[in-house]
Amino acid sequence: MTNTTGSQPTACSRFIRPLAVAAVAAAAVLGPQAVGIAAAAPELAAAPGPSCSDVEVVFARGTFEAPGVGATGQAFVDALTSALPGKTVDVYGVNYPASLDFQAAAQGVGDASNRIQEVAASCPDTKIVVGGYSQGAAVAAYTTEAAVPAGFTLPAGVTGPLPPAVADHVAAVVLFGTPDPWFLGLVDHSAPPIVIGPQYAAKTLQLCNTGDPVCFPGGFDRAAHSAYKNNGTAAQAATFAANAVAPGTAA
Repeated sequence: MTNTTGSQPTACSRFIRPLAVAAVAAAAVLGPQAVGIAAAAPELAAAPGPSCSDVEVVFARGTFEAPGVGATGQAFVDALTSALPGKTVDVYGVNYPASLDFQAAAQGVGDASNRIQEVAASCPDTKIVVGGYSQGAAVAAYTTEAAVPAGFTLPAGVTGPLPPAVADHVAAVVLFGTPDPWFLGLVDHSAPPIVIGPQYAAKTLQLCNTGDPVCFPGGFDRAAHSAYKNNGTAAQAATFAANAVAPGTAA
């Protein structure tokens, strides 16, 4: 059974620390170059440009997962791709340690923020879907934060919240096993609360399996925290995101 919570706010676009698994990965694609020949003189090759997809998924893996989007992220991407036939879907694995050094998760917030802004600027028609699992869910959620929490100092190299205009390029935010306040305080007392920014709240889906000790109050079922990839939850999130990208696409 899965407990679906509504959108929650997110805390700072560049600070995070919950639980989860590991990851890095990227996805920058360059378009083909065109070379022309005029009369007897060769022309210069056209400057390479980005190849824009219909959808880009920016996903943060969980603690200790291998670089990339992780098992839950891959299950979600596969389901989303199937739900959007005829559309191209690119994937970017947020680059951050995904380790027990939760302070370092701030690197993920900065990396996700940079990637989102990069895609919004170079591929304005691409629909962006932001997601994360466990510690990665906290990373993704903090990325949507509208303001730096009072009394919190941003880590070195991390800038402020995403520009308001970028929100229009983000179609959906999907979070699996987002650390609840109790768990967040347990792993990092200095972590600001996870609060989804107002521009992202209506397009955010948070999924929490019943008994998941990371997100379900009083939960003690460790297996529940690992079940998102194969219990239908990833497909549920994919349907939500697909309908946000192309309303009426997925049932």
